[in-house]
Amino acid sequence: MVNGMIERGYDAEFAQRCFKQIEGFGTYGFPESHAASFALLVYASAWLKCHYPEVFTCALLNAQPMGFYSPAQLIADAQRSGVDVRPIDINYSAWDSTLELVPQARHALRLGLRLVKGLNAVEAARITACRSESYQSVEDIITRSDISAKTIELIAAADGLRSLGLNARQGFWQACKQGRLQMNKLPLFAQADNRTKIIKQDDDSYLKLPPSLFGEQIAQDYTATGLSLKGHPVDSLKAWFEKDRWQGCSAIDEAPNGRRLRLIGLVTMRQRPGTAKGTVFVTIEDSLLSVNVIVWPHIVERDRTALLGAHLMGVYGRLQRQGPITHFIAESVHNCDSYLGFLHASDQQAPRLKSRDFH
Repeated sequence: MVNGMIERGYDAEFAQRCFKQIEGFGTYGFPESHAASFALLVYASAWLKCHYPEVFTCALLNAQPMGFYSPAQLIADAQRSGVDVRPIDINYSAWDSTLELVPQARHALRLGLRLVKGLNAVEAARITACRSESYQSVEDIITRSDISAKTIELIAAADGLRSLGLNARQGFWQACKQGRLQMNKLPLFAQADNRTKIIKQDDDSYLKLPPSLFGEQIAQDYTATGLSLKGHPVDSLKAWFEKDRWQGCSAIDEAPNGRRLRLIGLVTMRQRPGTAKGTVFVTIEDSLLSVNVIVWPHIVERDRTALLGAHLMGVYGRLQRQGPITHFIAESVHNCDSYLGFLHASDQQAPRLKSRDFH
C-alpha cells in the first residue's frame, strides 16, 4: 500500500500514516465474522430489491420508522423500478402496506393506513375488521365500524375515500357533517339544533365545493401522508422557479464534472454525523432524481437558518463526479419555501406545464 501510494505521487510520511491508521483499526474493528454476516444481509437485500422490488418496498414501509430513506423516497424508487403503487383507500388498505394480485407476474403495492398522519391503529383495525363488504358511504363506515368522525377526517384528508366516489375535499366535508350529527345526538346539542334549524341535514345542495387545483391536491397529500402519488411539488412549480434560473435536481444528469449549477429540490433528509466535524449532508429531490449535497462547516454557519428551516431548498454549488459517485458541493444554501405558495395559485395564474430532520 505504501509503495503504491508513493508511486502515485503521495508523500511517504502521509502514506505511512494512512497505513498505520488502517492497521490500528484492523486490530479491533470489523472482524471477519461480522463482515461475512453483514455481506450476506447486503447480498440478500440487493437480490430481493432487484427481482422483487414490490416485496422489498412493502417490507421497508411496514418497518418504518427506520433507515436512511423516507417512505416518499422508497415509493418513488419503487415506481422507477416499474412497481404499480396504489393509493391508500378505505375499502382496500390494511394497517400495513400489502401486495395485491395483478394479471402480470408482479404484485401491485397497496399503501397502508399507517401512512396517514395521526391515525390511531386501533380505529384502523376496526375499519378493516368490519369490512366484510365494501363500505358505501361515510355514514356506513361510522355505523358499521363504530369509529369517530375524526378518524374519517384524517383518512379523507389523505384522499382515502376514492372508492366511495369522494375526493379529499368532498370526503372531508362528509366526515365533518357526520361529526356534527354525532354531536347533535347529545341532549344539549340536540336541544340547540331543534331551536335553530339553520342547516338542512338532508340536503347539501346549498354548498358548492369548488374543485381543488392539482397543486393543492399534491400539497394536501404531503400534509396528510408525507407523499403523493399524483405528482411531485417540484414539477408543479417548475414554471415559477425557472424564471429565477433555478433548475430541478435532474439537471445534473447532463452536466459535466465541475459544472456550477443552481439546483432546487424538496428536502428529504438532513444528517450531521458526529465524525463529520460539522459537515452537514442534505438530500434534495425532484420527481426523477435525488441529489446528495455536502455542506461544509463554514457554509453551515453562514446559511444555518435556510439549511435547517427550508422544506424546498435552493443550492448553488459545484458538481463533483468520481466514477459512479456524484455529489453536489454547496457554496450557498437558500430557503425557497416561498415558491410553495404557487401550489395554490389559480388556473388563470398558473402557466401551462408539460407534465426531513436531523438524525
